Amino acid sequence: MDYATLAALYDLLEQTPQRLKKTVHIADFLRQCSDTDIVPVVLLLQGIVYPIWDRRKLGFSSRSVVKAIARASGVGEWDVENTWRSTGDLGECARKMLALKRQRTLFSEKLTVTKVFATLRKLASTEGESSVDAKVGLVSELLTSAESREATFIVRTVLDELRIGLGDGTLRDALLAAFAAVSREDREAYTAAIGKIQRALDICNDFGIVAAALKKGGLAGLQDITLAVGVPLQVMLALKERTMADAFERVGTPAVLEYKLDGFRLQIHKKRNEVTLFTRRLENVTEQFPDVVRAMSAIDAVDCILDCEVVGVDAAGKFLSFQHISQRIKRKHDIAEVALTIPVQVHVFDILYNDGSLLEKPFSERRAILERVVRENSVVQLMKHVRCDTEEAAQAFYQQSLALGNEGIMFKKLDAAYQPGARVGSMVKMKPILETLDLVIVGAEWGEGKRSAWLSSYTVGCRNGDLLGDGLLDAHGLLEIGRVSTGLKEKPEEGLSFGQVSELLKPLVTSTTGKNVVVTPRLVIEVAFEEIQKSSSYGSGYALRFPRVVRLREDRDEKSCSTITDVKRIFEEQ
Repeated sequence: MDYATLAALYDLLEQTPQRLKKTVHIADFLRQCSDTDIVPVVLLLQGIVYPIWDRRKLGFSSRSVVKAIARASGVGEWDVENTWRSTGDLGECARKMLALKRQRTLFSEKLTVTKVFATLRKLASTEGESSVDAKVGLVSELLTSAESREATFIVRTVLDELRIGLGDGTLRDALLAAFAAVSREDREAYTAAIGKIQRALDICNDFGIVAAALKKGGLAGLQDITLAVGVPLQVMLALKERTMADAFERVGTPAVLEYKLDGFRLQIHKKRNEVTLFTRRLENVTEQFPDVVRAMSAIDAVDCILDCEVVGVDAAGKFLSFQHISQRIKRKHDIAEVALTIPVQVHVFDILYNDGSLLEKPFSERRAILERVVRENSVVQLMKHVRCDTEEAAQAFYQQSLALGNEGIMFKKLDAAYQPGARVGSMVKMKPILETLDLVIVGAEWGEGKRSAWLSSYTVGCRNGDLLGDGLLDAHGLLEIGRVSTGLKEKPEEGLSFGQVSELLKPLVTSTTGKNVVVTPRLVIEVAFEEIQKSSSYGSGYALRFPRVVRLREDRDEKSCSTITDVKRIFEEQ
């Protein structure tokens, strides 16, 4: 397939705001793909060349793109920068520069999807002293052969700024429309089919694999997608209840109750002597936690996948809050030293694989296997739990957990299977603190006066979260819910500061209008508020009253932040 054909689809999707229309366009396109092109096309539609959990990244900066455009078009870098400033978009800049191309190699060839995909993958594997120049050479090679529209999307892809407004839900629905004969009018059959595709995605987190399976065998082909050690799955999530009676009514009696720690979720994959660690947002953090990797000698299993909570501990062994260990998730340097100064404990509460998938096994059986597999040490512990069937016993365990500084407790249904990616009634959380939302920053505004050097007011959004819904969403399938500017500090020694958040946001800025900027939604913050009100000012239909930033959520991203369903639930409960 010619890359120009895919570029034309990009253009069409960028000009199509309605989700249903996007779905139709993509489905029609996918039906035309050959077996060879289907995986590259589906990944490129997401703006990536490796699955989202793969640590290999293109690693291409705006400065390198300027050099590549200049080299391919035969103009000076200064001319490229001037055009970039006038357009505000390096992709559009490339389109203009290539349209006015002053030179072209005698051997330029028509670009194919396979050629572009393979070249972009080379970017991720190019390392060493001269890697920057080598990467510039690879991109300029593509741009030299590219027509102006192709150049736009090549540049946007290498910068991770595709901007075609394609969310995971739309792509999932398009796969169903392309390769399974299920009508949207038959709501029950359609929902069941969507559920099958979503489960496959939750297990492998790779749209390319799912697309190939559907193209080959329809919905039946998804049966070949199974749990694999080394490939992270989406974790199961809990519902929230306010009373012991409600919690027991949902999970049944007796139930297993566990501590709910103030840490972060960690998925541990052990394949013989190789250990890989993934966060809830599927980031590979194996290098950041060498102490956890070493401690896996306590796991008496050849191949396994463990679901855990990691929490910081002080010299006396007391649990610390999430803020104390959050910096370790992003750490790139002095890792061994930081591991000594900020030690952690891993509290294991579930096992999903033990020489075979355990997802369909009841929780009681998985817990029994877990207790046989884990040999506790100073780093690895089994999550503290009790089995009870009375509110009095549950209340006593709840108070015990709170007294230790934990967030609360979890209720778990004994005969429940593990459902990746689902927020299910077989697992319930209870905590006394005011409900908060994990929201992604989609825009910001430069401050005034002494805050003029900082982005100090943030527009935040939640996920659409509607399985079958349609509507006008932003380019990332998010719904704005308000602005927040309080809760941060001016001095970093006092806590999370405007300066720290500004530095994290600056590389994500995609456009600027006056004092306002639009950012690629990556940074998630926990936001507290007094109440939720209905509002026509934001796409969600709701607004937060007196919002304030509580903390950064390094363990979350735009695909795992709170949903509009969460917002509606809180609104109705209040």
